Amino acid sequence: MQYVSIAPTPPLAEFIERFWYSSDAPTHQKVRIVPSGTIELVFNLDEDDLGFYDTEQSGSCKGFSGAVFSGAHARPLFVDTREHVMGVHFKPGGAFRFLGVPASELADTHVDLEVLWGRSTKDLREQLCAAANPAGRFRLLERALVARLENTLEEHRAVRAALNIFGRDAGEARTRDLAAHLGLSQRHFIKVFSNQVGVTPKQFGRVQRFQRALDLTRSSSTPDWADIAAACGYFDQSHLIHDFQTLSGLSPTEFLRQRSEHLLTRPPIAE
Repeated sequence: MQYVSIAPTPPLAEFIERFWYSSDAPTHQKVRIVPSGTIELVFNLDEDDLGFYDTEQSGSCKGFSGAVFSGAHARPLFVDTREHVMGVHFKPGGAFRFLGVPASELADTHVDLEVLWGRSTKDLREQLCAAANPAGRFRLLERALVARLENTLEEHRAVRAALNIFGRDAGEARTRDLAAHLGLSQRHFIKVFSNQVGVTPKQFGRVQRFQRALDLTRSSSTPDWADIAAACGYFDQSHLIHDFQTLSGLSPTEFLRQRSEHLLTRPPIAE
């Protein structure tokens, strides 16, 4: 398996975490992706289609074109394994300037890129497919994103401040406390945050707390779940287990077992 990722350069570095490319992925029928609170742009470089499932057991595949925006999710999703894909992993709230619609319209769903960017999407995907190597593909995609960057859209100051607080507190901040701290009504804060990030502040905080718990499990093959629950601000171990089951579809023990079997904890295709 070949996996390559690079960090973007300015002006995209403000909005994008990484560009990534994967080929010759292991053959699995479905791959689980758990929520990260971010939006992903994905291209299939082989066939002009991508498939997503609602559950691991679902036989019904939702088909899309070979270029899609995958919205911020508050639940796990399952994708067809592809041998040749690339994409963009946006920072929280970073996709807002490239969508042309509120990020909340993509919540828990996927949208063909052509719907948002028009017919030029087909030309872009064809160029990406024809490029000789990952570096060439990254350059093409970077130029396309710079051209799409909507400089007239301003990020609401409260959203950036809230994301900074969530990053520092790993999702423990409460919506009403954040709204009061930022000088907004709770309703208005939820609206502007959802429009730019794609999920509500409560959902985003829950996902960040879950992701922090995942990070802590990487230091041990037999983690102490009670300690992790306390470190991440869960009420107790049962609260942590409930969030694991909701956000990953697995218990903590099942999650650790399946992680060694190519369970994905964050987009993109590989950590």
